Amino acid sequence: MVGCRLAGDGGKVAKNTAEVTGMTEVLLAVGTRKGLFIGRRRGGVWEFDESPYFNAQALYSVAVDTRGPTPRLLAGGDSSHWGPSVFHSDDLGRTWAEPARPAVKFPKDTGASLERVWQLHPAAAEPDVVYAGTEPAALFRSEDRGESFELVRPLWEHPTRSRWVPGGGGEGLHTVLTDERDPQAVTVAVSTAGVFRTGDGGGSWKPSNSGVSAVFLPDPNPEFGQCVHKIAQDAATPDRLYLQNHWGVYRSDDAGAHWTDIGAGLPSTFGFAVAAHPHRGDTAYVFPINADADRVPAEHRCRVFRTADAGRSWEPLSAGLPSEDHYGTVLRDAMCTDGADPAGVYFGNRNGEVFASDDDGDSWRQLASHLPDVLCVRAAVVG
Repeated sequence: MVGCRLAGDGGKVAKNTAEVTGMTEVLLAVGTRKGLFIGRRRGGVWEFDESPYFNAQALYSVAVDTRGPTPRLLAGGDSSHWGPSVFHSDDLGRTWAEPARPAVKFPKDTGASLERVWQLHPAAAEPDVVYAGTEPAALFRSEDRGESFELVRPLWEHPTRSRWVPGGGGEGLHTVLTDERDPQAVTVAVSTAGVFRTGDGGGSWKPSNSGVSAVFLPDPNPEFGQCVHKIAQDAATPDRLYLQNHWGVYRSDDAGAHWTDIGAGLPSTFGFAVAAHPHRGDTAYVFPINADADRVPAEHRCRVFRTADAGRSWEPLSAGLPSEDHYGTVLRDAMCTDGADPAGVYFGNRNGEVFASDDDGDSWRQLASHLPDVLCVRAAVVG
């Protein structure tokens, strides 16, 4: 079922609805190459706003911060004219504000300038703290809910940095995970430096890639240099992480200290996205891609794969998804889950299509088509 279409290149979105079950209010933010599209599910019906926000800007990162009494949306926009910035909204996306000074800016002594904000992450254990991951690969920390950020220098000055190599999409810090049990524990992933962890609030960092392969390097098992595409955290066991690599799907049971291959049973272990179920332990989702040299859905089929046993087995989920040959690639941040019960699962692709499930992934419907390339998707229960 079509939920919204572009009325021409960069034109406005026509409002349509798609019936879904339940009364929970959910907000869906879809960042694309040419603007941000927002859908809202109220009373069992999806509605999309009339026009894209940040028209003609690329939106690589979006966060829905529900920790306070009023949800805050954060968006990492990238204007070809004005450059990158971080915007925020306290009315569920209807209006947006930009700080008078750049929210994310490299200190002058670094000699670096901001190319892109790849990730915006509200910290799990600190109500006002938001992390930003950037290109060049760096971590920034905000203590005012994303209005201003400071560079986390120990990671920027890590002794291995001079040997980090940009991935195909640039040298981006694209994943940030925090621990609700311990605000000092932060895990990040960099393309193509791999996984790094801190246990002292960012004062020191260690590579954390044991068991993750780098098939493109002479030494396939280096301390760092892996091309990690995305990491997700298990809902019931915070020390359990799921990792989608450039070839390879992995699980860690010790917060990333060691990784185990769990790719058996998938049609391909290459891919970009991984998401965890918001409530159910041992449950995660991936979208396999044919190969690094053939970046289309595995076997040209539009399927999400789900594990319900922490990667010991996988099942394809395709009810309601296109059954014909399909070529829509799902990027690293273009798959997510919400906090509803049963869980909503969402993904968007480079064909400009957005699909949603409101039953843990068992069945799907199309919410949008003919959008620009979908770069990121975020959803949350907001009422």
